[in-house]
Amino acid sequence: MNKDSPSGAFLIVLVVALVCSALVSTAVVTLRPIQLNNALLNRSKNIMQLTGLLPDGGPPGDEEMLGLFKSLDARVVEIDTAGFTGEIDAATFEQRKAASSADLGVAVPVDQDLARLGNRSRFATVYLVWMDGQLDRIILPIRGAGMWSMLYGYVALEADLNTVAGVTFYEQAETPGIGDQIMRPDWQAQWQGRRVFDGQGEYAFGVGPGQINPGSAAAQFRVDVLTGATVTSIAVSALMDYWFGPHGYQPFLERLRAAPPTENSHGEDS
Repeated sequence: MNKDSPSGAFLIVLVVALVCSALVSTAVVTLRPIQLNNALLNRSKNIMQLTGLLPDGGPPGDEEMLGLFKSLDARVVEIDTAGFTGEIDAATFEQRKAASSADLGVAVPVDQDLARLGNRSRFATVYLVWMDGQLDRIILPIRGAGMWSMLYGYVALEADLNTVAGVTFYEQAETPGIGDQIMRPDWQAQWQGRRVFDGQGEYAFGVGPGQINPGSAAAQFRVDVLTGATVTSIAVSALMDYWFGPHGYQPFLERLRAAPPTENSHGEDS
């Protein structure tokens, strides 16, 4: 066949396209496990920094970090029933995908949607940290719409299920140098020791307004506003209000206080 003829040129283009397609498919299949492992490693680093279990002397290597993460007591909570469920594998459950699933997701009513989620998963993976057989911390995922992007993070509560042990916001696309200040370690460090609920069990936490006077009565529930990032600061307050309110984790935390879990129980009634 004459390669300069229209049919010859078409055949060459077709062969090149098939070869390129095969190369791309091979690359996707080859790189997928690496991408998944990197995603797992990133998640493990963000969660492990809130556990209080990392060894002194700097962060461990990747393999040790993954090993520590996989040893955590991960459980799936059914948010609306405020209890653990054994029907979903915590190791493989993907909360983001579940939010848009017909079976695993639910639409958030507009009048309740403080975090501007639209939809949320009916379930959430939480991490229980044990110390000498006693619950030391619980780590809960949070998310909500910021000024330009969805904000993703984790909040760790101490054994009283009220005092913040730590927070991390690990994914966002807010304005560089302004809204992305939520990633600043010094601002996140302000959360430590703050309380989420007041003495009557009502949600009380918030960001700002302004710089918080450490000696004020509000200081136990408040962290400084992000300078120049009022909208993002309000968004963080709103997403916390949702997730620790009656349509988020509040009923679940109340149930845990009334019937504390045990280290080796993972069922619905634990």
